[in-house]
Amino acid sequence: MASFYAAILLSMSLIAHQKMIKYEPNKNWLRDLSHFNQSKSIRKIYRSVLALGAIVTLFCIMVDYFDWHSHLEMGSGVYSLLGIALSIVLVFRTNTAYDRWWEGRKQWGALVNNCRNLALMLHAALPENDKESRKYFAKHITNFCICFKEHLRDGPEIDELILMSPEEKETYRTKNHVPNYISFLIYKRIEQAYRNGDIKDMDFRNMQPAANSLLDILGACERIKNTPIPFSYSIYIKLFIIFYGLFLPLGLIESMGYWTIPMSMIVFFAFIGLELMAEEIEEPFGEDNNDLPTATIAHTIKNNVFEILEARYPVVETKQDNEYVDLP
Repeated sequence: MASFYAAILLSMSLIAHQKMIKYEPNKNWLRDLSHFNQSKSIRKIYRSVLALGAIVTLFCIMVDYFDWHSHLEMGSGVYSLLGIALSIVLVFRTNTAYDRWWEGRKQWGALVNNCRNLALMLHAALPENDKESRKYFAKHITNFCICFKEHLRDGPEIDELILMSPEEKETYRTKNHVPNYISFLIYKRIEQAYRNGDIKDMDFRNMQPAANSLLDILGACERIKNTPIPFSYSIYIKLFIIFYGLFLPLGLIESMGYWTIPMSMIVFFAFIGLELMAEEIEEPFGEDNNDLPTATIAHTIKNNVFEILEARYPVVETKQDNEYVDLP
């Protein structure tokens, strides 16, 4: 019974740790604004814009107090040109970040499809009475996906893996790359079934691409995670935005007076917002609000795989009766 409750708690924890903001696009955009404060990037934007507003306010007060108006007779044309240049750079920046986010989503979508396909092929190819192998494959495919999501964060959490004996956990803790090891166990068991005659030659060949794709997808996601945008490029954009925001009041103060304060904040909000949102989604496998819902996807794969393989495991076993339940 303890293993049953542990599996339930795991399912709940996978959902609980998923922080991605959910909304209905093109339904009610005014209601969607209620999610605005949930993003860490938005809170950073707030602080940055308020800080700039305080600086610009102090600048406007000093201009009036010391009567610097005669020294600030400069046109705003140069700021328009710089704004255009900055906009072009930010468009490239946000497109690059979104490409990384979308590539990650496509890889996780491919993981869902390949895990389902592998489970379907195994269920069809294995002998009908071979329930033990079905449980084995359902467990290891699920654990690969759970371990996969944590591998792309701070490292695998062995205690999150399901239906693990203490000995298995200790073995896993000795591995530097746990997803590699789990993939090896899956492929090894398929190879054993083929040699034992449980899987036919044609079925074995058909399973190989799906089994190999697990590490192919992992490698693609590792490439995204381990190849961030070049540091100098990121710093350049941030410095460009900061200097632009700080010097913008010089071009607006004479024509707009104290309206320079809100106008500077609005322009800075637009530019710094694009940069910080791009920074958030360029590494899509974390736990920020706009990162991919990898925990939810792993939970979905678990449900699908166990359902396809009709895998069950004993909860209470006595001499009179064997009681089984579906893995939640």
